[in-house]
Amino acid sequence: MKISPLNALFFLFSICLLLAFKPLPAAKQGIEGYLYKVSGNMMPGPGVNRPAPRGTKAILYIFELTNTSQVTRKDPSPFYSAIKTKLVKQVSSNSKGRFSVQLPPGRYSLFVKKGALYYANQYDDKNNIFPVEVLPGKMTKVEFRIDYNAVY
Repeated sequence: MKISPLNALFFLFSICLLLAFKPLPAAKQGIEGYLYKVSGNMMPGPGVNRPAPRGTKAILYIFELTNTSQVTRKDPSPFYSAIKTKLVKQVSSNSKGRFSVQLPPGRYSLFVKKGALYYANQYDDKNNIFPVEVLPGKMTKVEFRIDYNAVY
């Protein structure tokens, strides 16, 4: 089968047009996940079925990696009146609790607010508060449980 030079040129031109107008995929790098509230008696017991957690609309505050030595803690609790590291970004979750935010690679700490106080309920072995690591080209999955009104 012979292809005429004109057909070959048309084919190559068509391919170039398709490639030129095809949108490039967005670089996805950061954190994405789910914010949900848990409240009430969460004690286990025979025949006790707890409802599934509800996603909630809230603002997630993303700070540089923050240690417990870099905050002003409200009593011995997971509430903080001041955070001495830099606020990097904040993102709102939707009504179902889902969120996604682009971030450069690095380590961050996550908080939500209750009134004027920041809240976070996870720590690593070095007392970093709710640490999350963003790797190049990756979306880190996060579940943030807001459980200051729960009893365990």
